[in-house]
Amino acid sequence: MSSTSSTSSALAPLADPPTRLVDGAAMDYFMIECVEVLRNSARVATARAKKIEDEMIDAGLIPPPPPPAAHLKKGNLRDSVASSSGADKTLLDEEEEDLRVRLEAIGLHVGMNVTERLCHDRPLFSDTLDTIKFICKDLWATCWDKQVDNLRTNHRGVYVLQDNAFRPVAHISSWESRADATRRAKLYVSLPVGIIRGSLLRLGLQGTVIPEINLPQCTFQVKLPKGS
Repeated sequence: MSSTSSTSSALAPLADPPTRLVDGAAMDYFMIECVEVLRNSARVATARAKKIEDEMIDAGLIPPPPPPAAHLKKGNLRDSVASSSGADKTLLDEEEEDLRVRLEAIGLHVGMNVTERLCHDRPLFSDTLDTIKFICKDLWATCWDKQVDNLRTNHRGVYVLQDNAFRPVAHISSWESRADATRRAKLYVSLPVGIIRGSLLRLGLQGTVIPEINLPQCTFQVKLPKGS
């Protein structure tokens, strides 16, 4: 008898696990660190690839790259500085695009797993609109502690989800300009874009998600294939 009661008491936490709470600011700190870690990781990977390339050139396995064009001619200093600035900007844009792709891929897995957990005991959704409403209410509340402020649709596969104070970008600012703050915010909405896409995929819908930022507001345009 005592053995049975001790077994029951040991199994009780498994049958009804206690609720585990996470600090509300944890996701904000996670996003900041995630962006920095991925940026540093990309730099290390680029340096490693460059080192391997140099070793292969030294060993004669591949030809060396062509020499850079001579920009620093007399009278062309201003043009060369402008060209260098443009090249640096292009390099920065490429780096940020790589970061956005990696963040969205992480968000895709998060969205699929969170949606599977939320829908574990739910019946199947009857139509696409119910699926979008689930994302606007349940998924949004789970990930960002509120529901979407506004949902619009043209009833032809396009849905617009508007959050007037989207938490991942609500505190982003820049001393340079509002445009620079918006550019920085694009990185931080990449993970939410992936979460939304992952949720759609887990619910059987494959579509595109396009963010539009007007700090602190963020709007997500969800486009689904016809007949979804």
